[in-house]
Amino acid sequence: MDNNYEKKLGYMVVAASWLAVFCLFGYRATFSVLLGPMSESMGWSVAQTSLGYSLMMSVYAITAFFSGMIIDRWGTRPAYLIGSVFAALGFYITSMTETYFQYLAVYAIFAGIGTGMLWVSSTVSVRKWYVGKYYAKMWGIAFMGAPVAQVILSLGVKKVLLTMDWRQAMQLLAVVVLIALICAALLAKKNPEAYNVKPFGLSPSSAGGAAPMEYTWSIKEAFGKYAIWGAILAFLTSMVAEFLIWTQVVMFWVNDVKLALNSATNLYVTIGFVGIFSMPLMGIVADRMVQKLQNEVKGRKVMLIFAPAVGIIACVLLMMTKTSLVFGVLACVLFAVYWAIEPGGVAGYAGAIYGRMSLGKIWGLATLIVMGIGPAVGSFMGGYLFDISGSYFYSIVFALSSFVLSMIIASSLPLKAVPDIPSGKDLEV
Repeated sequence: MDNNYEKKLGYMVVAASWLAVFCLFGYRATFSVLLGPMSESMGWSVAQTSLGYSLMMSVYAITAFFSGMIIDRWGTRPAYLIGSVFAALGFYITSMTETYFQYLAVYAIFAGIGTGMLWVSSTVSVRKWYVGKYYAKMWGIAFMGAPVAQVILSLGVKKVLLTMDWRQAMQLLAVVVLIALICAALLAKKNPEAYNVKPFGLSPSSAGGAAPMEYTWSIKEAFGKYAIWGAILAFLTSMVAEFLIWTQVVMFWVNDVKLALNSATNLYVTIGFVGIFSMPLMGIVADRMVQKLQNEVKGRKVMLIFAPAVGIIACVLLMMTKTSLVFGVLACVLFAVYWAIEPGGVAGYAGAIYGRMSLGKIWGLATLIVMGIGPAVGSFMGGYLFDISGSYFYSIVFALSSFVLSMIIASSLPLKAVPDIPSGKDLEV
């Protein structure tokens, strides 16, 4: 097959993942903007309105597990198509609700299923097409969709709310995600083997001959190894810290630093602006680390140690914002660097350990565990520590400690996992 055509197929996979990530993180970015108008219009407290997002994340986590099974068997196109319908309905039907329980049920179920089809499908599809020295760079390009959504959709919704209400804003968002995810489904491809194409980034010995035979891991066998549990714990502790920062940082600047809400919001958007550039750049750095060490697992592990270390420094700078706003800007830059490494890095490590063919179901269950716990715990602890102390200082300290734990766990990650197969069988893992 012509090499240019092979590259085109790979680029289409990355483009589809970009659109999926754009819609997924668009949900997160726009909810924080819609939260105030929704609660004010409907007469709900902020906590009551936020419960809808928490329930949505629970359904998202469960759906992510099943999306991994769909991907391994039928590819990403069905996942994106299901996501397009449910994600659009999540916005549109929510805009039509009149009671609190209608809102909870509709938003949790439709938005949860819609977004749950996007994360595992986007990460796994890129990993199945790009390995070794190419994976992180191409995932970084796909993951650019997240900060772009954070900047464009959050600012766009703010502008819409100047002349329309939250219901009309949600209806416009329904159209955006429907079109974007239908385009993602059209661009999506099956595994490279379906097109007689080898994954990009294979070692020269693998790329020059027959593709090595991969061992097919069962979920039970994979989760019987420390490698996946170590990856889950490293990711989970970082997610706790990350979601605490994402949900509390604006109020930290307002309450503790005494910034105006508009100034604090603009400072927060800095993370998104920097992320547009840090995603591909840190992907290149991660891939060069793999090349330097000549071992993909070791390279991914090094980056998983580095990412929370950056988060630790960012937390320290964040607490120094009281001294100078410059420290707050630097903290935003470093949080964007952390963000560019951790999510894709964990998927890259898991893929390097367990191979491409089994990754969907394994990463789906890992996502269920991490996303079912991390966002809720991080958000809750941020608010709880403020409630009992009257300051967000201790919330930031908690996030810093969680990053430290993530770094320690990442340091313990093994460089291989040996399947439970009879001796004498030479299978590539």
